[in-house]
Amino acid sequence: MQLSAQPYEERLTAPRSWWLISLLMGISCALVLLPFGTLPMLGGLVGGTAASAVVASSYGSPRIRVVGGLLIAGEAKIPVTALGETEVLDAEEARAWRTHKADTRAFLLLRAYIPGALRVIVTDPEDPTPYLYLSTREPERLAEALRAARAAVEAEAA
Repeated sequence: MQLSAQPYEERLTAPRSWWLISLLMGISCALVLLPFGTLPMLGGLVGGTAASAVVASSYGSPRIRVVGGLLIAGEAKIPVTALGETEVLDAEEARAWRTHKADTRAFLLLRAYIPGALRVIVTDPEDPTPYLYLSTREPERLAEALRAARAAVEAEAA
């Protein structure tokens, strides 16, 4: 399988402030364990920081990739030929599609700390999913990568 003409990859990493919060959680754990001595306090600092960092890292682990004629968004793998129009959403429009405009059948890979998003219509008649909502820091670039991948697959088929 050939790579798409314009590969795209993005990891939806947690913002830097979450890492600071992880450190503050470790300090909080250390303060709770302070009455028990220095060693438990240090254990609380290290353990609390590590546990919070694992949570922040795992929440920021989903990736969006366009490769080999596929859109891979988190756990979903969709051929680009099953995708239709894309709509770049600014922060306000993205919020609307996350809330009152949302369809319960839609696939949502959203992260509240990423203001922009891309909405991609699913054209496969066998798939009940009407659209994909993908939080992304670069929605224009993702839309262009999807168009390029679709064109490459169609050119290869012709």
